Amino acid sequence: MSRFRLLTIPALLLISALTACSVSSTPGGSTEAGGEKSGGPVAIGFSQATQQSPFYVQLREGAEAAAKKAGASLYFADAGGDVTKQNNDIQDLITRQVDVLLVNPVDPQGVQPGIAAAKAAGVPVVTVDRPVPEGAVAQVGRDNKAMGELVGKRLSEALGDKGGKVIEIRGDAGGAVARDRSAGFHDAVKGNPNIKIVEGPYSDYVRSKAVTAMQDLLQVHPDVAAVYAHNDDMALGALQVLKENGKDKVLVAGVDGLMEAVKQIPDGQYVATALNDPLSLGAKAVETVLKVKNGEQVEPNIDAGTALIDKGNAAQYIGDGEFAAAQEK
Repeated sequence: MSRFRLLTIPALLLISALTACSVSSTPGGSTEAGGEKSGGPVAIGFSQATQQSPFYVQLREGAEAAAKKAGASLYFADAGGDVTKQNNDIQDLITRQVDVLLVNPVDPQGVQPGIAAAKAAGVPVVTVDRPVPEGAVAQVGRDNKAMGELVGKRLSEALGDKGGKVIEIRGDAGGAVARDRSAGFHDAVKGNPNIKIVEGPYSDYVRSKAVTAMQDLLQVHPDVAAVYAHNDDMALGALQVLKENGKDKVLVAGVDGLMEAVKQIPDGQYVATALNDPLSLGAKAVETVLKVKNGEQVEPNIDAGTALIDKGNAAQYIGDGEFAAAQEK
């Protein structure tokens, strides 16, 4: 995507401004020197936690596509997993005179200075995927506890009365998504007294980190019966290690509906995942942002919905997209 489409600023000044604040933009609107808006399309600032997972890449793409369709400008900043950078990014977006901020927080508590700065500037905030304790007009996401419950129930059924040791590879420390996906899973399997959960390390939803974690965990727990990871990317990393070590009877489950994982389900070792289409989530977030800008009432918590994907229905979700798409009801 070109960084040089806002033609109302002299080229050298534009290059300097974008380099300084590391904020990229999608077409649709313009700003003038010093950040003053020239009127026209709605300006959305999108501060995202990271781009180091396929889910977050697609979340951005969904938001950009929805903004473009609506004729709005979207200014994007990637925090790279650094909450200090995210607070600085939010300040930069405020300086650009955005109408509304869309925030996918690195840390719900750590991003509070940025949220407070937005409030002081009169810029409403909508959060997406990860909520914050206070300061947002609305949170757009999915019920992560329900996702954990769906996958946990299905994995418990697959293990049966024999149960066994289940390694849980967790997302991010202190994050609401990781907390809820863990709580839902634990609630779902507690009815099976023969299942013992081993809580593995936080791997930040990144496959390479899950590979390292699984290699270490397998040395300590060679009798593992199943692995549950807080997203499919980490689950696939665990699956890779299991296959490399001849553990083809160890069951695996994740969350998000990553297509690579969905395609594994018919073979049997990958038991289930939960739908979490990031493209539709990004679009829903932008739809909510535009309603806020127009002064419409929005619910404080907007649930985009989920569903279990297992061997019984995987075929209907398999497609060319990077994630299983949410289906019309």
